[in-house]
Amino acid sequence: MTRLQYTCPGCGTPLGYEGLCWKCKSEQERNAALAWTPEQITEKQRNLIQNIQRLAEMEEPEFTDFWQLLSYHNAIAPEIQRAALAAGVLWPCEIYYHAPKDVRDGLIHALLSTEDSNGASQLMSCLAMQGDDKAMETLLELERNPRPWRKNLYVDPSSYAQIGGWTFDKEGRRTQLNFDICYPMVKGVSGEASPVRIGRARKDTCPHCGGRMVDMLVLDGRDERLQFLGLDGILTATCCPSCVGFLKGPAFNSFTPDGGVEVFPSELFDGAEKADCYVSPEDYKALTENPFVLGKTPVPLFYGAACQDVNTIGGFANWVQDAEYTTCPHCGKPMKYLAQIQWDTVFDCAEGTLYVEFCPDCQIVSMQHQQT
Repeated sequence: MTRLQYTCPGCGTPLGYEGLCWKCKSEQERNAALAWTPEQITEKQRNLIQNIQRLAEMEEPEFTDFWQLLSYHNAIAPEIQRAALAAGVLWPCEIYYHAPKDVRDGLIHALLSTEDSNGASQLMSCLAMQGDDKAMETLLELERNPRPWRKNLYVDPSSYAQIGGWTFDKEGRRTQLNFDICYPMVKGVSGEASPVRIGRARKDTCPHCGGRMVDMLVLDGRDERLQFLGLDGILTATCCPSCVGFLKGPAFNSFTPDGGVEVFPSELFDGAEKADCYVSPEDYKALTENPFVLGKTPVPLFYGAACQDVNTIGGFANWVQDAEYTTCPHCGKPMKYLAQIQWDTVFDCAEGTLYVEFCPDCQIVSMQHQQT
């Protein structure tokens, strides 16, 4: 095997080029954005308003500025939202998160006026992000009385609502699918105690590949920081880190507040009985000895929604594909989004993200994998 010539000066990772690895570079850029002064934030907001069309075209610096304003400062002001609406900018839909009533009404007017299915799709996504009662009433009415453009879309308005972290049933009852508090997982010091742990070793093995099962998330809801989850005890999410991305649907397990786990039977997506294990002993060691601990203070809800090197509890996910809320296999209700674990943060050369959701009523956890 050819030995790589360089190493990252930040973490020592072997590289084929000189400079920082992508994870250290992402951390450097995030720390720089977190250090913005109020004056810098105001200037970036002003530039975004003046050049809002460049955001829709993914031009720089507007595209990066938008995500950093949203993710690290929760600073998408109503003036930015009004400028976006006036210019017909409908992407990223997150720009309309909790937009004021006049912007909401503008989105509703545009949605009810359009005859184009693509435009309707974008507008419903934006309205989902705005997310108030009138937004829900509009989407509910469109679900009950579909417009002609509905036949060109794959899902109903209630599925579009999930983009904003909520949905509704046929009777118009609203269900919140995410939490309005977010904590990051940060690198701790050796031996540091944490109410959340990523990757705890287990002795049992996967029935598909024979690799070791792992408690991918162990969370003690009794910690003061995690009271918002409503868990009076321990939630454990257990799966095979090698096979979870190859299952027919999510991986499921039940949990008990005393830390108990029962893993549900699963099937491989191709119907095969056995699979190869792609996680090496070195990977298992890295996964189960990672340094992540729960951060001390909450962060903006979209803190982990625009980068691939941040693990979070609560808030919004960075969906690699579409937002996907699992249906509880016991009660049939949509599960609540709990956490995201970026695979490449816990062992090298892994791809994609593991999303953890749970049903608080049935005490069931789901884990699903997405990647490009």
